[in-house]
Amino acid sequence: MSAAGSEIEHPDGRVELASDDDVTGSPLYNHDLAPVRVAQRTWNTWDYAALWVSMAHCIPTYMMASGLVSAGMSWWQALFTILLGNVIVLAPILLNSHPGTKYGIPFPVFARAAYGTVGANLPALMRALVACGWFGINAWIGGAALQVFFTSLWRGWHDALGTWNGHPGTQWVSFLLFWLLNILVVYRGMELVRRIERWAAPFVLVMTAVLVWWAIDKADGLGPILESGKGLSWDAWWPVFVPSLTATIGFWSTLSLNMPDFTRFGRSQREQAIGQVVALPSTMTVFAAMGIVITSATAIIYGTPIDDPIALVGKFDSRLIVAIATFTIVVATLAVNIAANVVSPANDFANAFPRKIDFKTGGLITGILGICAMPWELLANPKRYINGWLIGYSGALGAIAGVLIVDYWLIRKKRLVLHDLYAVDGVYRYRGGWNPAAVIATVLGATVALGGAFWSVMRPIYDYAWFMGFGLSGLSYALLSRGSGPPPLPTATARG
Repeated sequence: MSAAGSEIEHPDGRVELASDDDVTGSPLYNHDLAPVRVAQRTWNTWDYAALWVSMAHCIPTYMMASGLVSAGMSWWQALFTILLGNVIVLAPILLNSHPGTKYGIPFPVFARAAYGTVGANLPALMRALVACGWFGINAWIGGAALQVFFTSLWRGWHDALGTWNGHPGTQWVSFLLFWLLNILVVYRGMELVRRIERWAAPFVLVMTAVLVWWAIDKADGLGPILESGKGLSWDAWWPVFVPSLTATIGFWSTLSLNMPDFTRFGRSQREQAIGQVVALPSTMTVFAAMGIVITSATAIIYGTPIDDPIALVGKFDSRLIVAIATFTIVVATLAVNIAANVVSPANDFANAFPRKIDFKTGGLITGILGICAMPWELLANPKRYINGWLIGYSGALGAIAGVLIVDYWLIRKKRLVLHDLYAVDGVYRYRGGWNPAAVIATVLGATVALGGAFWSVMRPIYDYAWFMGFGLSGLSYALLSRGSGPPPLPTATARG
């Protein structure tokens, strides 16, 4: 272990502040944004694997897979698209995970290195708003599961309060109840999140496997299921494949930015990397395959494909089966919602107003904005969900990822001044707290990537939104930063 100035570098490369006293008085500091002490970084390989298993085993994954089949893809075409997309997005996830484990910092603090101590609010709030939309989507799905559960207990529940805005009044009640459950978990803190992820991962996997067994048995074997769809020819497949691949990448482009929120608790770079490499592509592909098998089987069993697992559960006669199935959906949705859609925006809002907003308040803000996102509209049809929501935000988040990766890996060579990430007048002040190069690159990449959503001439670019945003912003940031180099490192700073 070596110490230099205010920082201590450990033999494994992890860095921590010698004392938090130098930064606790800064307006850029609060308890939730503080770098995690090395002794408190306790997450191991299984924790990260369980995190991804529990996040991947969610209804949106199921819906994405079944949506590709509904678009005409065969089972193998859909699985190939999902596997390739998750292998691609794994790269920025791992690259942005590194600073979290090395310095113990969350995503918005990491972003200060590239964007400036004030400018970091730009990527942080962009990421936060997307998370709020996802929070609303998962809260609506969890509420729908509760609705089916309550209806199985009392058949009159469904129509007890009439209808409002095209949905039963009781469904809005179920939605709010599930929303409150999420907020309660948020107020218990990150340790409860870790416990939920560990328990939810194997439970959801086992219960989904049981549902797959039921589907195969009812469809008279796997053969009829695999033969049920021939898929698209090459000419017809490519126009569907490209936006679908972008949507698949967009699915986890959110976590490709804010994984430091989790890897800051990692015991080592090796453990967090192995846990993610093993769990993400494999779990997403396996769970998507389960969704495809079940959806294809329902076409044989009921004469029409049922791509909504909640609607499928509602067809069962046994109240016990409905109760177990809906409980599984609630657990899966709660686990992914807290991990993927609360941790990041809670930290992001805290970063914008460190002295006024802590993690709990940030989580509450996330929940409120999630309702304002009107998730029932985002889920109205598969085209709006995949081509509108997933592809749309992927371009903007891809632009942020391009800047962060170029800055940390190519310009700074993995070296950050931990103390100055919390200092108002440190090396990351740039111009009044903003780094113009990062802001220009991000706006340029996001604007070009999203142009096709509003201008038909650029529509082909929109299908490649994440790739365009990532590549253009990364390249432009490298060019704008050329010659200037990173801010000089103080001689007393630990290097890794």
